[in-house]
Amino acid sequence: MVQKAYRAQIFHLLDDPYLAGDAFEYFKDGLLVVEDGHVKAVGSYRKLGKTLRASTKISHYKNHLIMPGFIDTHIHFPQVDIIGSYGRQLMDWLKDYTFPAEAAFKDPKVCKETARFFIKELLRNGTTSALVFGSVHEGSAEALFAEAHNENMRLIAGKVLMDRGAPANILDGKDMGRAATKRLIKQWHGKDRLGYAITPRFAPTSTPEQLAMAGMLKAQYPDVHVHTHMCENKDEIKYVSELFPDAADYLDVYEKHGLVGDKTVLAHGVHLSASMCKRISASGAAISLCPTSNVFIGSGLFNLAQLRRHKVRHAFGTDIGGGTSFSLLTTMSAAYSVCQLRDLSLSSMDAFYMATLGGAKLLGMDTYVGNLEPGKEADFVVMDLKATPLIARRLKNIKRLKALMFAIMILGDDRMIAETFVMGTSVYKQ
Repeated sequence: MVQKAYRAQIFHLLDDPYLAGDAFEYFKDGLLVVEDGHVKAVGSYRKLGKTLRASTKISHYKNHLIMPGFIDTHIHFPQVDIIGSYGRQLMDWLKDYTFPAEAAFKDPKVCKETARFFIKELLRNGTTSALVFGSVHEGSAEALFAEAHNENMRLIAGKVLMDRGAPANILDGKDMGRAATKRLIKQWHGKDRLGYAITPRFAPTSTPEQLAMAGMLKAQYPDVHVHTHMCENKDEIKYVSELFPDAADYLDVYEKHGLVGDKTVLAHGVHLSASMCKRISASGAAISLCPTSNVFIGSGLFNLAQLRRHKVRHAFGTDIGGGTSFSLLTTMSAAYSVCQLRDLSLSSMDAFYMATLGGAKLLGMDTYVGNLEPGKEADFVVMDLKATPLIARRLKNIKRLKALMFAIMILGDDRMIAETFVMGTSVYKQ
């Protein structure tokens, strides 16, 4: 069995720092030992270096930091080409940008080329796992799974379910997407490191009949995820109340159809009532927070204090293409600014937890990834602490770890990702 070792500063979280205090490990001169794609050991170079086999090669990264790969809990791969489009709020954004862009995914060549770019862009940004929306087309999910499988990524995805409220050329047919979803689950769910998510876009674009069908699929395949949107935008919420007048609130629409449980990820959750938070928490469902998207589209500021108060599980998503960056570092910086406007200071430890181990726990992956504990799959990134002149200058004289991680979260972006590893194999190098 081949053994590899990587020497650098090393940082990872062991638990939720908001609940467990200083639940992290940091080695100023650290060593990560990998065997057969898994973490064999992590610790100080002085201690672990003596235990290596004579044949083990050590890759030494001076002025670099090794940490777990980032985990994106909400992103749309067919929206890559509309990122940074001008001036629309949510409902107009869908009509003017999203729906026309997704119509192109009828073409298998578009699916394949975009999926290849998308996966490479995730890895370039240090994102090693993600929960991903496809388009309504079965081929979009097939192409994405194929590309993720080629890179041996741990990734969850699904084709969109949508049978109203959009142009006819991107709506599911008479079976409401049932057959395609079942085929995709059977072909891809549980294949190596891949998983499936039943994916209604959001309540306004699914009839009650389609939501009921999605709930029946979830009951038939209880180990798959449910991935959808909720309470992103005030106009969206009003529209849902008009379409579903018998529902107590937005969450109730999904609850009535069996779509809320411990494998449910609800993107955004910007405008939540106390009742909704209590029910989300009790169900075990989770919220994916997407600050760059919420600010860019003008949807609002997520309320982290409210989620914490009600013990609602949460982590970060980039929400490409409403989101403005693939980088979880950029997303963390935006989250800090949102929290400041909510009179809450987000610590770097809390933010890095949400982008790594917290994201893994939200997606049910924490047995495998999220930190660098021995036995975990070796998904990690090598970050360049001199990536730009400003970053090098700012980090040079920082003595405390929390100050270092805070500066990285505020100043960092894709330029800091020097190398990305998946299952111990280098899949991106700057």
